[in-house]
Amino acid sequence: MPTLLKFILMSAAAFFFVLTMSAGRAAAQNILAPAGAPVEIEADHLAYDSERDVYTAQGNVVITYGDGVLRADYVEYNKKTSQASAAGNARLKMDEDTLEGDRIVVNTEEKTGVAYNSKVFYARNHFYITGDRIEKTGEHTYVIDKPVATTCDGDRPDWELAGSRMKVTIDGYGWITHARFRAAGIPVIYTPLVAFPAKTTRQSGFLLPYLSYSKDKDGVDIEVPFFWAISPQMDATLYQRYIEKRGYKQGLEFRYWAGEKSSGTFYGDYLEDRKNVTETGQTATRRDWQEMHKRWSYYLNHQTQFDSSFYLRADLRRVSDPWYFRDFNAHNYYLDHFAQNERDPFKKVPFRGDESLRSLDSTVRLSKRWDQWSVTALVRSTDDFAVVNNDRTLQKYPEISLTGTRRQVMQTPLYFEFTGAYDYFYRKEGQRGHYVNVAPALSVPFSFGPYAKVTPRFVVYETFWSRDDKDSTQPENKTGVRSIYNASVTMSSQISRVFDIKTGGWEKIRHEIKPAVQYSYIPYVLQDDVPDYLSKIAPAITPLSGGDTNVLMEQNAVAWSLTNTLTAKTRETEGVSQYLEFLRFKLFQSYDIREARKDMEQGDHDRRPLSDLGVEFDFKPHRYLSFAARNKYSVYQGWKQTNYDLSISDWRKDKVTLGYRYTLNSIEEINLDIKAVINEYLDARVIFRQDLFNDRSVEKTVGLTYTEQCWSVGIDYTRTWDDERVMFRLSLVGLGAFGI
Repeated sequence: MPTLLKFILMSAAAFFFVLTMSAGRAAAQNILAPAGAPVEIEADHLAYDSERDVYTAQGNVVITYGDGVLRADYVEYNKKTSQASAAGNARLKMDEDTLEGDRIVVNTEEKTGVAYNSKVFYARNHFYITGDRIEKTGEHTYVIDKPVATTCDGDRPDWELAGSRMKVTIDGYGWITHARFRAAGIPVIYTPLVAFPAKTTRQSGFLLPYLSYSKDKDGVDIEVPFFWAISPQMDATLYQRYIEKRGYKQGLEFRYWAGEKSSGTFYGDYLEDRKNVTETGQTATRRDWQEMHKRWSYYLNHQTQFDSSFYLRADLRRVSDPWYFRDFNAHNYYLDHFAQNERDPFKKVPFRGDESLRSLDSTVRLSKRWDQWSVTALVRSTDDFAVVNNDRTLQKYPEISLTGTRRQVMQTPLYFEFTGAYDYFYRKEGQRGHYVNVAPALSVPFSFGPYAKVTPRFVVYETFWSRDDKDSTQPENKTGVRSIYNASVTMSSQISRVFDIKTGGWEKIRHEIKPAVQYSYIPYVLQDDVPDYLSKIAPAITPLSGGDTNVLMEQNAVAWSLTNTLTAKTRETEGVSQYLEFLRFKLFQSYDIREARKDMEQGDHDRRPLSDLGVEFDFKPHRYLSFAARNKYSVYQGWKQTNYDLSISDWRKDKVTLGYRYTLNSIEEINLDIKAVINEYLDARVIFRQDLFNDRSVEKTVGLTYTEQCWSVGIDYTRTWDDERVMFRLSLVGLGAFGI
């Protein structure tokens, strides 16, 4: 209701303002012709009565003023009374918005006016507003007789909001008497009087509620949000939610905008959950709740951009227990505000808050960048939902890193780069302490003509650690220093060929092959006294695949990669060629020479010098088809990881999305999402998510949606491994949507 009436007020205010200015100045432009006045009037006949001081325009009258254009068969302007009257197909257009009426009368001095048998169209939100009489009684007050509003096209709208009389004060309040909601002309809802805040800016008030019923998990579930417009720079939303089988859940979202440099969002909720739950299974997921549990979550996203090279960002995300997103997976704040990008500064939840979430990271980052150096201070806390508690989970409190970009040393062929880091690794149980690492590097890149590029590189890692946990009682185990170097050489090439083709709008295809080989050597250094908090946070580095260098294992290895890409050049659009990389295929693997030389007679395990073969494949030949694969294959164990994503759509907006996830001894699941356009009005939706590893259904949803030009209705049936839910959805364009 407040949103719709806001559109009415904005439309009426804009129309009457432009009408006042246009009618008053148009006559002056043509009769008095002041220099530079941006007003024009055209008419078949234009006359002036000096005794009455009245200007008359008749026949195809067109008055233009700025973005406003007034058309009518007849316009009369009385200079003494400052009153202009337009009659006969009177029509005022401002940008894409229009006001039509049998007769339009305005007073240019008092800024008042009235339109008879009028109709307003507000283009941005596709709103039609009609009234027998729309009167601007003062600078900020309006009266509308028999108002009717809808977003439906045509003379017989599918739905409309009507009333007997509306009185409004802009930036104040308004009243509608005998308000009625009509569907297909039939009154459905009636109330004798409705009051509403008539703000042209953001309005405080109740938002559309959420209503649902689930058979086993929640029972009746009702949420009524209230929006509070605190100031132009901040607002808040209070989420009052009653869950029949759990209790009363309170939530608060607070958003703020401190100028162009700082903005943020805070959300928190709290529930005293009285539902009894008994679950068996793995230790991490087992629970026996026979009494009330206090459950909560909070989320903070804040960013201050001091300048283009200096910023502060905080992303804090915490929940009370590992089962939070499993119990509230049907509806929660994090699902509603999930965003895969950050185009909206107030919609930055980067994770889907459902039962598949395995962990949450909270970070605070301060970063400063110069031309050749950058420094970052980071604090990271991790909630691992796969463990009973996080007493043994490593946290970074804090990490400070310094990076020097690669640059040439004077006029020599040498290039220098530098990385350095300080970390304090903390956990309640287990080893913890300080870590410092500096790693200067020298490289000498050179080329063999256009065929190959070779880069020898030498890095020295100087590491210092100091433990302060309760187990570090022996002086020789408390602190330590390590010096290791890494010598490597990388050779890469790039081969390409262009093929001329003339098919399907494609003109040329460029095939490019990028082979690369790297040798890496790290000598053996005794590291028995290295704290386990270093070995737990990163594996040994692998050539050509990057990785953390906190742990540097002995290494004598060769790695290779091969990347193939196909890029199409399409026909030029307005003189600009379009390029589409429709295929990318990459293989990469390493061979550990040290591992291959193991002495099997000394009782070593089987030699396994070959690393997992990495496979990356992307195929997108058309906007309606895409396929991606991210796999790892072990020559000793077979496929260790396979991830596939297939998407097929068409011009009718039919779409099939199929995903498969597999990790050896950990994950196997399949996800299917189908949207079928049955006809121009009816869509069908099928969602199937199966956990093959645990042999249970994550979600099965079947739904239908019927859509007209200004409304839609749908029904969904969802079944999960622990609940069933039926959702009825109704959406009225311009008013919003709600579900039961």
